[in-house]
Amino acid sequence: RNLYTMLPQEEALNILVEFLNVHGYTKVKGIPLETIRLLASIVLKENVFVCGKKIYQQVLGGAMGSSFTLTLANIFMWKWQKELVRRQDMTGEYYGR
Repeated sequence: RNLYTMLPQEEALNILVEFLNVHGYTKVKGIPLETIRLLASIVLKENVFVCGKKIYQQVLGGAMGSSFTLTLANIFMWKWQKELVRRQDMTGEYYGR
């Protein structure tokens, strides 16, 4: 298991829209954020794969090797890191390596 296959889909979609908003986007190449979220949702939630003679629908994460899944995982980590830094600022505790 890894981040790509374990991303919580709804949370990742919400964070994607938040990321775009924080960086000043209301549209991307003329496409509204609501539409981008809908299209991203289709990519994640309609992902199926075949193993043996069975068809499976992936309900967590996205397709391995997909550029979209990689980008979404990086944006998901942006949110996680942002929250970690916020908490460290509040407590005055810092961790580095």
